[in-house]
Amino acid sequence: MIVSIDRLSLIADGVARGPEGTVHVAMALPGETVEGEAVDGRIAAPRIVTPSVDRVKPPCPHYRACGGCVLQHASDGFVAGWKADVVRQALAARGIEAGVERVETSPLATRRRATFSGRRTKKGTLVGFHARASDTVVEVPGCLILRPELMAKLPALNEAVGLGGSRKGEIAFALTLTDAGVEVAAKGGKAMDPALFEALADLARRHDLARLSWDGETVAAPRPASQTFGKARVTPPPGSFLQATAEGEAALVGAVREMVAGAGRIADLFAGCGTFALPLAEAAEVHAVEGEAAMLAALDKGWREAQGLKRVTHEARDLFRRPLLPDEIDRYDAVVIDPPRAGAEAQVREIAASKLRRLVHVSCNPVTFARDARALLDAGFALERLVVVDQFRWSAHIELVASFIRH
Repeated sequence: MIVSIDRLSLIADGVARGPEGTVHVAMALPGETVEGEAVDGRIAAPRIVTPSVDRVKPPCPHYRACGGCVLQHASDGFVAGWKADVVRQALAARGIEAGVERVETSPLATRRRATFSGRRTKKGTLVGFHARASDTVVEVPGCLILRPELMAKLPALNEAVGLGGSRKGEIAFALTLTDAGVEVAAKGGKAMDPALFEALADLARRHDLARLSWDGETVAAPRPASQTFGKARVTPPPGSFLQATAEGEAALVGAVREMVAGAGRIADLFAGCGTFALPLAEAAEVHAVEGEAAMLAALDKGWREAQGLKRVTHEARDLFRRPLLPDEIDRYDAVVIDPPRAGAEAQVREIAASKLRRLVHVSCNPVTFARDARALLDAGFALERLVVVDQFRWSAHIELVASFIRH
């Protein structure tokens, strides 16, 4: 089958019109002509007949096998433009016209968190990322995306698989680079017993891990696995969410600071451990709302031990089931929301019904962001500024910060 690529899908596959309907093509770019066998509507291994001017040689030798990256075959300029276009098109589908102010892209070798998969094999152990559209684990020595400190801990992960893995199951290792070194949070291994605990504690010591947890149980924590948010140092619970790169976090926080400048009282909703709340507290009083009490406890401790911050209060609350109501929202000069991929439909509905005049929306899903943006515009807000942040380089993942003002 020979097809011409019209566009990219949201997962960065090429999309073409085939004789029997839409065809998705792996690692293809708009404008290219490709040839290959389609199985279930997808060409997994295309031959590029006519390449795009934006096509480049993938720099990583693992690219064709590893599923971690999907856009290494495209120029940096194309990727940035495509990610901005995805946001614009999501908004256009809701009848919203908006320009992207800029795209902030994180450099190579800056990803400070990643989840590896580990399995026992006939020959020993295997640790890596899942292959493209597969459960197969592919080793990725020399990964171009991750911080070297994370890559240096792969021997520790292989050893942990040998101690607590099985041929039937798979262990997920969430690695995070903290101020004190690398933290490892493992899930899916053998049930803990005294012998395994002792062996893992020894492993953590020999490989100099800042913290090691096993299915939620802390095995070793020789140093606080802390993160710095503005002037505060916070020690999140094991495996907690952290922005993927320090550069991406700085871009997001910088944009949020600009958009709430001058506000005296700010509510930070879906606050996590304080990524935005604590830097914002340098200039304003902040009320942080988050569903996970342990994350708020870490935020509060970080605030109390920091110097030069204004008052930060906090509230454990499920904002999907119990969003802040208009009379609560009206207490603040500005609100910042950073919901998960599902967006903040219930909370946005209450914001729309409030008297709030300034909202900053951080999002990791342009589709749900566009849905929420439509509700805000219908309530009298205007979309004033829009910044795209690409900290998951060469992936289809997109983050953004938007400023809404109601005049």
